[in-house]
Amino acid sequence: MHPSAEAVGLAPALALGLAFAGRTRTQLLAGGLGVALVVSAFASGLEPLANHTFLWAHLLQNVVLAEWVPALLLLAVPRELAARAGRFPLFRPLVALPLWLATYYVWHLPWLYDKALAHPHSLLHLEHLTYLLAGLCLWWPVIHGRQSAGAKAAYLFAAFVLASPLGLLLALIPRAIYPFYAHAPRTWGPSPATDQQIAGVTMAAEEALVFFAVFTVYLLRFLQEEQATGLAAHGSARPLR
Repeated sequence: MHPSAEAVGLAPALALGLAFAGRTRTQLLAGGLGVALVVSAFASGLEPLANHTFLWAHLLQNVVLAEWVPALLLLAVPRELAARAGRFPLFRPLVALPLWLATYYVWHLPWLYDKALAHPHSLLHLEHLTYLLAGLCLWWPVIHGRQSAGAKAAYLFAAFVLASPLGLLLALIPRAIYPFYAHAPRTWGPSPATDQQIAGVTMAAEEALVFFAVFTVYLLRFLQEEQATGLAAHGSARPLR
């Protein structure tokens, strides 16, 4: 088994950054878990499966880099550092969400997907790096943005609604659309078409779980704020006796 550049290069770089950025135990724990996910996805048995045999394994790596790891890394960023970096235009919701969606959809075009797999030491690493950067942009407004809880809930709902068709499409297409995996040698496991369906269902289910879980948190926070505002307004409207 040969760990990829993501495991031997990206993970140590992220760990070094966390050593300088982390301030609290919670921040270090979140960042450490993010680094551990990178290592587990790219220095384990998942790596050869993704690069040679199964689409579901590759999509799992993509989900780790585009959704899970960015959120954990941003939880490790101290508030004062986030306040300075938050002025960057790519962290604005109306820029971050389209950028993340474009990254996801463009890299899943069959010709580009296959081309990246055919160049595992160059273009494939670029694909993974763009997933990570786009994921950081996506989660920044949620974790460090100054928007209201209601606005964050709407942002997360939009992210789910706009991203979910990709996984559903992969699950519903009756034939394998990626020639690389369709012609990959298989001695075990599902057929190429079934592999694609598993990948699509897994991707859609994962996004539903992650985005709706965080959406629920901010929706409940929004409702609590509205209730508190209503009670305060009702109290201030009482006539004096």
